[in-house]
Amino acid sequence: MTLYSKIVGTGSYLPPKRVTNDELAQQLAKKGIETSDEWIFSRSGISARHYAEADVLSSDLAVAASQRALEAAGLQANNIDLIILATSTPDHLGGFPSTACVVQRKLGINNGGAAMDVQAVCSGFVYAMSVADSFIKTGMHKNVLVIGAEVFSRILNFEDRTTCVLFGDGAGAIVMTASKEPGILAAKLHADGSHGHILCVPGNVNDGAVAGNAYLYMDGPAVFKLAVSVLDKVAREVLEVAKVDAKEIDWLIPHQANIRIMQGTAKKLGLPLEKMVVTVDEHGNTSAASIPLALDQAVRDGRVKPGQNVMMEGVGGGFTWGAVLARM
Repeated sequence: MTLYSKIVGTGSYLPPKRVTNDELAQQLAKKGIETSDEWIFSRSGISARHYAEADVLSSDLAVAASQRALEAAGLQANNIDLIILATSTPDHLGGFPSTACVVQRKLGINNGGAAMDVQAVCSGFVYAMSVADSFIKTGMHKNVLVIGAEVFSRILNFEDRTTCVLFGDGAGAIVMTASKEPGILAAKLHADGSHGHILCVPGNVNDGAVAGNAYLYMDGPAVFKLAVSVLDKVAREVLEVAKVDAKEIDWLIPHQANIRIMQGTAKKLGLPLEKMVVTVDEHGNTSAASIPLALDQAVRDGRVKPGQNVMMEGVGGGFTWGAVLARM
């Protein structure tokens, strides 16, 4: 029997603290940084974002999103035999123990299943889905919890208005399980390390202390140009593998980074903007959490229905990019 992987439950969580553009502009003004709602929104499409409190970690957001995904899937935590968590803001310096292992403990999973983090920045959730799909198709794992969780507010320089206004915190999760029916129709992943310098956190740890700059750095124009190009190409690659026409895409869920990048991608694919799920206006860029956050919102409000084709794609620092076509 041919095994497939299928998404059977979605969940998401946003920290309660919502910060509008006006509120952020007022905070930045106290530091002598000038910005405004109009300046932020016109360049990004962002109106607000959520920030986690100081004592809240990526794992805490991940657990809340995972519990909702498990409930939607009708599964108990101990039914999960693999956790794959995408994050650029892990709970621990050095990335271990992995945030996936922390989530496993906090969910009370004690069945000896596997858990690991994936680091591909804003493409992380697409990477994690692809890994889960492969594990399920080989029969190695049956029920996989795939999570994107970020507290990006911790790595933002609030004296750099070109980056600090763009990002937010949150988590999204899905449960993928073995199925006799096709779910993940195709996936493609790519990376090009020669572009790593245009979006990065350039610092590192040396002798127990941070050496260099520990804040996020982004060359906005360079990222914009590369993102629009690669997102169109990888989406077409996935369609070709799946033998699906672009017109058969019911919903496009791109990484929620910038509304102009997202609109450019939809236009190149010949998709009406009404077929694109947009949450960047309220969430900002939540990196690896953005796609599952948007997917869960669209599932729960009834837009995404069983049997529909959903194209999910992301691009992030590294430079990484990828896409997954799923039949819900």
